[in-house]
This record gives sequence, structure tokens and C-alpha cells, in this order.
Amino acid sequence: MLDPATRDALQRCAHELADAARAAILPHFRSAALDTENKASAGFDPVTVADRAAERAMRDVLVRLRPDDAILGEEYGAQAGSSGLTWVLDPIDGTRAFMSGTPTWGVLIAVVTDGGPVYGLIDQPYMGERFEGGFGVAQLTAPRGISPLSTRPVGGLDQAIVFSTFPEIGTAGERAAFERVSTAARLTRYGMDCYAYGLLALGQIDLVIEAGLQSYDICAPIAVIEAAGGVVTNWQGGPAHNGGQVLAAANPAIHAEALALLAERGA
Repeated sequence: MLDPATRDALQRCAHELADAARAAILPHFRSAALDTENKASAGFDPVTVADRAAERAMRDVLVRLRPDDAILGEEYGAQAGSSGLTWVLDPIDGTRAFMSGTPTWGVLIAVVTDGGPVYGLIDQPYMGERFEGGFGVAQLTAPRGISPLSTRPVGGLDQAIVFSTFPEIGTAGERAAFERVSTAARLTRYGMDCYAYGLLALGQIDLVIEAGLQSYDICAPIAVIEAAGGVVTNWQGGPAHNGGQVLAAANPAIHAEALALLAERGA
């Protein structure tokens, strides 16, 4: 259990990290000079100078403010710590969106203990939106002010709005499982990366279903969505903070409906 002073310090640090990432990223967004590299030996896993600059900027803040904490970042890997806390960082979640000029990418920042995420930010620098969850806070800070985050109340899957990056990722079996939920839902939309999780926490959509995630893709969304009243698990109903298959739901009832469909035929 973290004491109030530590929680306050962690929140202030997280916001400073997000501010530093914004400053590093925004000069590169929609720039004609943006250069994109492929990190993958097979397929396409893009990275840009903005990804790397943002993670370096955040790590510099942590060296100054939280030198005893561990770090896990997408671009520069793991750094050991001694405090029992780990900062899990994705400097640009949605690099494909970033390189395409669409404002659905975001900066993901989470504070994680042995039990999983306890606090997180989903920051969209271009739109100036920051979704925050944990330590008794669930709020969106945006150009129109601060508003509470609250997921949708109980509703049936037949009325649900579902978001996913399928069919871009996942195996054939995972896609088939996803499509069972999609077919039962009212509306399915694709893409959006981490912004979909923010919309779920804001009460705009009901489900986000993914596969093939890394811990840095999901730790911050877990903290934000759970603080807003939602549920995030893997497709077996267990913890999701290590990545893999992820089901994020607005409430326990719709989570149970979707989980049952995902589990059919050993998906």
C-alpha cells in the first residue's frame, strides 16, 4: 500500500513525464521530414525519431525524480530499480497512426507494482487530451476542461460498440473468436490504438478486444479503465498486464458476455 505522499509524488512525476513526451513528439507530428524505420525482421513494426526522443525525455525525468524506480520502455527496454515500483512506458502507442497523420496515437505511462498497474495516463498530445486513472482519480483533462471518467452502465452485448485492431493483428483462431463477439454487437470499428481505451473509460464505447499486445501497450489502459469502473482481463478472465490477449469492457455484465463468446471452441 502506497502512502498518500508517495501517491502524490508519483502523480506529479507521471504528468511531468507526459509533458516531456508531448514536447518531444509534437514537432515531428505531420512533418514532411518524418523518417520511419522498420524494427521487424519480418512484417512491419515502425519506429520514428519521435518515439525514441519521447522515451529518452521521459527516462531523463525519471533519472531526476525517481532514480530508484525500475523502468520498462518499448524503445529502450528494461532498467532495474530497488523501490518495488516500475514505470511502464510506451512513447507512441500507434506509430502507424502517427506516421499516417491521424491523431489516435498516444503516450502511455503506468506505475506498476508486483500486483499489476496502480496508476496510468493515456495522453493524446495533439488534441491535448489526458486520461488519468488510479490513486482515487478517474478524469479526463482536455481543452474544454476536466471531466470525470466513468464507463457505460450495464447494457447487453447486442447494444455494444466494439473497437479492435483486428484483422491487422492476431492469429486466424483469435480473429475468429473476435468475430463471434463482433457479430453479436451493435457496431464494430477498427483501429484507434490506445485512444479506444480512453473512449471506453469516457463511456463512449463498450468493448476493446485485442491480441498480441505487450505489457507497455496495456498497463496504462488497465489503470485508467479500472479507475473508471471498467474491467480488463485476458481472454481467460485472468490478469492482462503482461500483454497477449486482452478484453477491456465497460462493466462486468458485458465483459462476461464477451468472454463467453471468446472462449467458445477453445479460442
